[in-house]
Amino acid sequence: MYRWSLFALLFVTCMDVSLQQKKTKLGSQNFSKGWGDDINWIQNYQEALEKIKDGEKPLMVIHHLDECPHSQALKTAFAADKIIQKMAKTDFVMLNIVQETSDKNMAPDGYYVPRILFVDPSLTVRADIVGKHSNSLYSYEPSDMPLLAENMKKAKLLLHSEL
Repeated sequence: MYRWSLFALLFVTCMDVSLQQKKTKLGSQNFSKGWGDDINWIQNYQEALEKIKDGEKPLMVIHHLDECPHSQALKTAFAADKIIQKMAKTDFVMLNIVQETSDKNMAPDGYYVPRILFVDPSLTVRADIVGKHSNSLYSYEPSDMPLLAENMKKAKLLLHSEL
């Protein structure tokens, strides 16, 4: 009888831990929206701005729409690129949003998706870090992942040169 009670207690404890791990993983996936489940995504723009004020990391903001084929293609390339995923995880405060912010600085050349902007700890949008498209300066295509990785390095280096 004692063995069965011990077995039942152990079984219930393992099930509880397993359910808690699933809930935690599902919660982070909601914020990732498929852009990288191992990245610690921030929930909203205001929270992201508060988080970068300590000066340790810049903010990377990805504007996208779920139903946009260009956003979906970029998301697939972004999530598959190991270099970008590693930098996003370790060197940036990360935010991906489908709703526009009230900050007009987050649309220096217009409201379009997808677009990626960087914000430094002084809360300055780095309008000088651009993609290769002259008609939409902050847009990237799946083939632009090497350029995005270079721009991420640039954003990180600018942070350290200004400290």
